Amino acid sequence: MTLAVNIAQSGSNNVTFRNRIINGAMVIDQRNAGASFTPTSGNYGLDRYRYFVSQASKITAQQSSTVPTGFSTSLLQTVATAVTPGASDYFIFQQNIEGYNIADMQFGTASAQTFTVSFWVRSSVTGTYSIYLANASVNRTYLANYTISTANTFEYKTITIAGDQSGTWGNTNSGGIMIGWDLGSGSTYNGTANTWQAGQYYRTSSSVNWISTASATFYITGVQLEAGTTASPFEYRQYGDELMLCQRYFQIVRNGIALGNTAAITVTSSMLTPTMRASPSLSQQGVIQLTNGTTDFVQSSTSTTLASGSDNCIVYTLGNFSGLTANAAYGYRIGANTNGVTASAEF
Repeated sequence: MTLAVNIAQSGSNNVTFRNRIINGAMVIDQRNAGASFTPTSGNYGLDRYRYFVSQASKITAQQSSTVPTGFSTSLLQTVATAVTPGASDYFIFQQNIEGYNIADMQFGTASAQTFTVSFWVRSSVTGTYSIYLANASVNRTYLANYTISTANTFEYKTITIAGDQSGTWGNTNSGGIMIGWDLGSGSTYNGTANTWQAGQYYRTSSSVNWISTASATFYITGVQLEAGTTASPFEYRQYGDELMLCQRYFQIVRNGIALGNTAAITVTSSMLTPTMRASPSLSQQGVIQLTNGTTDFVQSSTSTTLASGSDNCIVYTLGNFSGLTANAAYGYRIGANTNGVTASAEF
């Protein structure tokens, strides 16, 4: 079975965007550039994967080169500090799929399509694990169990699910369906396997609490969600195409016309490419260096203020510089490939 899958993966794919997951092979990591990070609740690690944790600093995560045959990268989670989850604890990561990308599956109607989830997974802790599928309001949930049989060995999992005919499901640029993996949660989030149910659940009572084992590891890659009753070979997309899909939700901005005063510059007509899902919020990763061609100027600390913006263009001000000349033009000097103004249209 594994051999057949890997041979098929080496061939071409004839159907465009068969896989509704973005960055399923874990190749894009704009925020961390491959460095280790410690997830906090609600933040993102590798592109499109969001963490929710009830206790901080218990997990570290990183893009990894430990992979099954046919892949180059995976997402690695490691237990930094073991936890015995209380009833209301949760340790999960998930991807939210935009409504436009699952509208054809017609969830919430009598025509809801059956779909199949597949992925490669490896853990140092064997046993039963859970994935969950839910709508954006997290009041309709489906739980499915899978088993990791052999420690520290990649295993291929496929799960087929009948689409939900009830509930409210987004089909525009809001949240459509989310898929997530439980790493150890409390009894509050225990639900029933293999059925759509009202409520917010992450696991079944038979699932292991991976988070309870010190230094435990959990790798995942090759994630695919597709219409139909059978898992097809993983859909590889060109790296540039995958990056642009990710940049609809998050991108690092390093372009625009910048005019300075003595302590700040205003960047005008900074184009967002590709067009984002919605008008983004701005923040900043790392201090930014400017240059006038002969002299470099470095921020004393991060400072970004959005003046105006849309889904394809933003105007913002960078502060905390010294020695700039009023009305002089400056350009970015990139100090690191993760430094810059970040535009986020995640949901």
